[in-house]
Amino acid sequence: MGSQVFTWIIIPLLIILARIVDVSIGTIRIIYVAKGMKFISPILGFFEVLIWLMAITQIMNNLTHWFYYVAYAFGFALGTFVGIILEEKISVGHSMVRIITRKDPSQLIDYLKSEKCKVTIIDAKNAFGSQANVLFTIVKRKKIPGVIVAIKNFNPKAFYSIEDVKYVKDEIAEPVPNTPNISKSKVFRFSKMFQKKGK
Repeated sequence: MGSQVFTWIIIPLLIILARIVDVSIGTIRIIYVAKGMKFISPILGFFEVLIWLMAITQIMNNLTHWFYYVAYAFGFALGTFVGIILEEKISVGHSMVRIITRKDPSQLIDYLKSEKCKVTIIDAKNAFGSQANVLFTIVKRKKIPGVIVAIKNFNPKAFYSIEDVKYVKDEIAEPVPNTPNISKSKVFRFSKMFQKKGK
């Protein structure tokens, strides 16, 4: 009786648990690779493969038990789901939020500034010629729910989209020292040369 419990309950549960853990780690690792996190991704990959080997060893040692295959597949499915949930909870990295609104975005801009988000505003027109404002801002992923709530409160009819950003350089570019400048005379000479070619 004890051996049957171990064969049909304990081992399948261990396989499911191992698959949940290793697939969850794998899902997070893939997301981190896409974000360019080159240091933490290999560490996650090490533990992912180690746990996977433990699970597959039980399958290979018990090829006659079809129930283990079901446990393996079920653990994979649950691991994918758990990995996505964990990644959403961790919320690592930044996202770009693009907002298009016809309403005055002043209150929304003030909110974004209060959250220390840098905002770029562009005047635009829609297909019917009506004036619109396009806002671009980079926010930390954990702040996205608050930004969405602010959009719905201040500009409820605004169109917005959210995209993941791989790399953010939060600095103002400084001019490179000792960079040779093209003088106005050279620019004038080049423009004359192209004008002659055009003739």
